[in-house]
Amino acid sequence: MSDITLSGSIDSIIYQNDVNGYTIFVIMASSDIEVEKITCVGVAATLNVGEDVKCTGEYVTHPTYGRQFKADFIEKVLPTTLIGMEKYLASGVISGIGEKRAAAIVNQFGEKTFEIMELDPVQLSCIRGISISRALAIGEAFASEAGNRNIMMYLQKMGLTINQAQKIIKKYGAAAIDTVKKNPYVLAEDIFGIGFRIADGIAQRGGLPLNSPHRLMSGLKFVLNQALQNGHVFLPKDILLKESEVLLDIPQNEIESYIIQMHMERNLWQEKIDDEICIYLHHYYFAESHVARKLMELNAMVMERFEPNDDDIAQIEHEAGITLADLQREAVRKALNHGVLVITGGPGTGKTTTLNTIIKLLSEKGLNIRLAAPTGRAAKRMSEATGRSAGTIHRLLGINSPDGNGRIRFVPYEVGDEDEDDIKEQADVIIVDESSMVDIMLMYKLLAAISHGIRLILVGDMNQLPSVGPGNVLKDIIQSGKIETICLDEVFRQSQQSAIVMNAHRINSGEHPLLNERESDFFFMSRQSADEAVAAILDLITNRLPKFFDTHALPGLQVLTPTRKTPIGTQSLNVALQSALNPPCHGKPEKNMGNHCYRVGDKVMQIKNNYGVTWRVEDAQGHVVNEGAGIFNGDEGEILEVNSDSNTMLIRFDEDRLVDYEYSQLDELMLAYAITIHKSQGSEYDVVIIPIMHGPPMLMTRNLLYTAVTRAKKLAVIVGVKSALFRMVDNDREEARYSTLKYRLEKMGRVLDET
Repeated sequence: MSDITLSGSIDSIIYQNDVNGYTIFVIMASSDIEVEKITCVGVAATLNVGEDVKCTGEYVTHPTYGRQFKADFIEKVLPTTLIGMEKYLASGVISGIGEKRAAAIVNQFGEKTFEIMELDPVQLSCIRGISISRALAIGEAFASEAGNRNIMMYLQKMGLTINQAQKIIKKYGAAAIDTVKKNPYVLAEDIFGIGFRIADGIAQRGGLPLNSPHRLMSGLKFVLNQALQNGHVFLPKDILLKESEVLLDIPQNEIESYIIQMHMERNLWQEKIDDEICIYLHHYYFAESHVARKLMELNAMVMERFEPNDDDIAQIEHEAGITLADLQREAVRKALNHGVLVITGGPGTGKTTTLNTIIKLLSEKGLNIRLAAPTGRAAKRMSEATGRSAGTIHRLLGINSPDGNGRIRFVPYEVGDEDEDDIKEQADVIIVDESSMVDIMLMYKLLAAISHGIRLILVGDMNQLPSVGPGNVLKDIIQSGKIETICLDEVFRQSQQSAIVMNAHRINSGEHPLLNERESDFFFMSRQSADEAVAAILDLITNRLPKFFDTHALPGLQVLTPTRKTPIGTQSLNVALQSALNPPCHGKPEKNMGNHCYRVGDKVMQIKNNYGVTWRVEDAQGHVVNEGAGIFNGDEGEILEVNSDSNTMLIRFDEDRLVDYEYSQLDELMLAYAITIHKSQGSEYDVVIIPIMHGPPMLMTRNLLYTAVTRAKKLAVIVGVKSALFRMVDNDREEARYSTLKYRLEKMGRVLDET
């Protein structure tokens, strides 16, 4: 039983893990006989040199480091000696106080220093260099630190890590303890990185019963949220109950009663469809229903229809030096008189040519056109392909304006450079590229912001992977048969010269790709083990490809892998690639967070939507020329600065957006030298390297491989086992997603047909 109490002042910090709080530190422990330096180990909120601590635990003997005090609990207390006070203030724990200022304050106020800072901080203004406003700010920071210290200690007792506790304090402030005591399950909904199981552990430590209504309702939400992560918009009731019973260890009949209550409170929605009871989180039911209704309304309510004129199309063909195929010409005609149009097709089938012709023709009809795509990279590609400005859907919606905060603010107007009183011309057509990436919630936000009478054209490849988010939007729209769809299927002659394009179509049709043909842009390197594959990838990136392209740097290169945690997954590959491409060196700052190291020059990716983070764009002189809010799942960037003084990291994302990340936010990032194929959707890279080894059939599928290959523009290299590659081609399994958008479109279409 640990019953020894040790008190003293922290003399030095040997090691501190910012994520889990594990710390090795030395304290000056006083006794009746002497002052002794003792090495302590334990988990604590951020400790600072000069702080007094009270540790409860026992002495142990480490096989390498000898005698240590293993602390089961560490309580931070304010120092009482003048030396301790000065060290504490000089540690940087209070913003605005350094070593010189700490010494001046303690010399002036002595043992009353902390009392003055807490109760009458204005007195600090008598110190040279401290204004009244600065004195008040120091007092506020001191009070905040004291309050946060108590909150941090409580949250640590509840089993939370330092990083998690910091997020809770940032979210709830002084109300953090009361919030956690009242209903710890709100943490699972409000705090990224804290799921149901962590919240459940806190609840059990706090004595909440297993059948607490908070617990059962949170468990149901958790199971449905897990389903969203797997692409499902809803779950059948029997599956929801089975999974909830396993999670909660509570009989299904006790859980089921809360479904009705949550339905009445509009937390869940249940609906019977074809003899099956479907359970949705309420806002996803509403989103899916709205998408179906709005699509049908837009399809039926075109303000102005134009009769197709072959002479107009022929003139555009002549000016552009092209000849449209029959299906391309049909798509152009449909765009003139349909409220909603889908254009789908694989690589090399002329989607861009068709789109440019539509834009030209509709512009000549006097219609104002807005172009958008789900990601910044896809929007940039769209701009390059059309020669017109394109932005992300989020930007179109106004979500990433400084006051957007994720609200739908889209006003479909072109804003001119003239006086603000000039009439804004309403957008008549919105064209969305890479529509296979659009999940049900993003489609809802887009459609909720579009006025009736505006044309919507969706362009994408339905054979690619579905969206990372829930739903199967593009494929459901196409398969419903209620929205006009043109499927381009002819590969044009110039594209037939690309082995990337031709092999992509072979893969999509279930044929094995042709490997290592002469003058090819598609290569296969046989490697029989994961270690051999990783070594080959490193050699490609650092040696062979730079020689092949006659360049030292390959900015357009990306490693795409099917997995995250295998030896060829993103976690292992990113460590190896970081070491090869951006190794540590003197003068290059870095930050270790748990098992991850982030270094200046690293390529990173955002892995969750964060509508609140602010960004700015600066000119060459460092002046801010644009600013906004919102960095989204899949956005890629580069670390420019790691600042240990401010505990921040400066990252430049696409479109030169600069973001200051606090260290506590770094769990929203991952290294991006290697990314999953799912994360690559909507992006194109000059060179793509794809490691393929044997894996579970549910993961190693044809459309996964097809999506990876179609990301390459100039060169695709597959490294691995040929039989595993061919097995992927043969495996046309697609994981079914629970979605009822197709059903709702069909149902509304039948109603319209009957009226």
